[in-house]
Amino acid sequence: MCGIVGAIARRNVVPILLEGLKRLEYRGYDSAGVAVVNGSLQRLRSTGRVADLSRRADEAGLSGPLGIAHTRWATHGVPSERNAHPHVSGGLSVVHNGIIENHEAIRARLQHDGYVFVSDTDTEVIAHLIHSKVKRGETLLDATRASVAELHGAYAIAVVDEKDPDRLVVARMGAPLLLGLGVGENFAASDASALVQVTQNVVYLEEGECAELTLGGVRIVDVDGKDSERAVHVSSLTSAEVELGPYRHYMQKEIFEQPMAVANTLELVVNARGVSPQLFGAEAERIFKDVDSVLILACGTSWHAGMVARYWLEALACIPCNVEIASEYRYRESVPNKKALVVTISQSGETADTLAALQHAKSLGHEHTLSICNVPESALVRHSKLRFLTRAGPEIGVASTKAFTTQLAALVLLTMTLAKLRGRLSAERETELMTALRHLPAALTHVLAIEPQIEKWAERFAQRDYALFLGRGIHYPIAMEGALKLKEISYIHAEAYAAGELKHGPLALVDKNMPVVAIAPKDSLFEKLKSNLQEVRARGGELYVFADANARFSGSEGVEVITMPDHAGILSPILHTIPLQLLAYHVALHKGTDVDKPRNLAKSVTVE
Repeated sequence: MCGIVGAIARRNVVPILLEGLKRLEYRGYDSAGVAVVNGSLQRLRSTGRVADLSRRADEAGLSGPLGIAHTRWATHGVPSERNAHPHVSGGLSVVHNGIIENHEAIRARLQHDGYVFVSDTDTEVIAHLIHSKVKRGETLLDATRASVAELHGAYAIAVVDEKDPDRLVVARMGAPLLLGLGVGENFAASDASALVQVTQNVVYLEEGECAELTLGGVRIVDVDGKDSERAVHVSSLTSAEVELGPYRHYMQKEIFEQPMAVANTLELVVNARGVSPQLFGAEAERIFKDVDSVLILACGTSWHAGMVARYWLEALACIPCNVEIASEYRYRESVPNKKALVVTISQSGETADTLAALQHAKSLGHEHTLSICNVPESALVRHSKLRFLTRAGPEIGVASTKAFTTQLAALVLLTMTLAKLRGRLSAERETELMTALRHLPAALTHVLAIEPQIEKWAERFAQRDYALFLGRGIHYPIAMEGALKLKEISYIHAEAYAAGELKHGPLALVDKNMPVVAIAPKDSLFEKLKSNLQEVRARGGELYVFADANARFSGSEGVEVITMPDHAGILSPILHTIPLQLLAYHVALHKGTDVDKPRNLAKSVTVE
């Protein structure tokens, strides 16, 4: 979602701000802007890409030692230059991520006091509110603290004032924000990737904290105004990790990084004899022995990972599992089971709905919490008792790829661990699964080799307006993920169904113009699936089948088949994910869509 970069230095910070925005483009945005203090406040905004903003900044000769910048994803007010950030009040300027729920009441009060609003945004109230307090003689830090105390909702903000050119003030509640520490210069951003070109030393702000950044250092205060001490973390993120390299798009790069990402995620396990509860935290063994069920909370692609995990957990560990869409869970009456293990799954660890669902579960008395996440210092990780960090590395493309497969790898380990503690995993079975996990990165590399065949399919797919994805059993959620990927980046309408449901409605859609993608592993449901596919052919539907090599599924007129490796047992869903990602990617290429930044979508959904 929206991105923030701020800087104070003894040099021109405009290149730093604009480079930071470029590195935040993956979060999704519809406008961008920058404001700097150089004697007076100067501001530029654009509804184009960050590259357009950079060009305009060069043409205007924009420079200054203090500044803030922003990429906006529209919530209040249409995408337009007047709604783009930064917003100003007098010589004071603000950028903001999040949503202010009580902005209308504050707006009415400020209008009564004589403030004139020129945008439709909720953010403009923050600028005027802070300005009203600075005008009364409060320092920028105190005015910001007092202002955010009046806000209801989520925010990460950065503030500069031309009358106070020696400091940058930031605050956060419900939206991520971190500080970057330099030598004689300091920075702020909503994501560490925005700052890799200037520092790897970062400080993560806690909920309700404000910070004052000067050339000499940073001061952090808590919600009560007391000074806070925060540990400095050395980010492992490098510039190379967030650069495109030889690939056409970040999504393509990240698809091909999956063997290494999965290998890194499994690194602590594959050289051991078996799984251990300590993978999930010091208290994991005690907590896992105490739980009698699992509740998984997640959104989007992470929810699909949870759906796959339900099959694993109930089949291998024999433990009941429920999977809830995080954005729905907290708005319904549920029956809490305090002995359930609540598992939250998120790539960023800042997904607003998943964080809120976790807090709701805790309010119902759930104490056993585990987060599976790709970002070590994220809010989700900090608010959970147990954690498992996937090691996918930065994922820039909005459509998740390697985050999904590393989440699945983590969920296999969780399943094996619970099964072992419950006496459901024999030593022989554990050895067998460990061998399969060691082989998994190589198997993923093997699957990537089928890309040329998928490219041929994609050319025909790109001419279609809709598609149907079919799977059975544990591969049904993979079909759902494949349909989601096609929708996200090619804008082709796609639906996924459990293949056994064809006769219960979706078969009515099938004709010669309806491509049907089927996942056909050689498992216990293979013969059932073949019968379902015959129903498609009988109605003239085009079949595109991903079949395991040992399934011996042959193509014919109207039936295209790509052969996968031999059936991979319980790891099969991970392998069958790859060709669906490649299909979506190559269809999008043919259609000429913006693969990495699909319309209307954001990478990190930090507002409800």
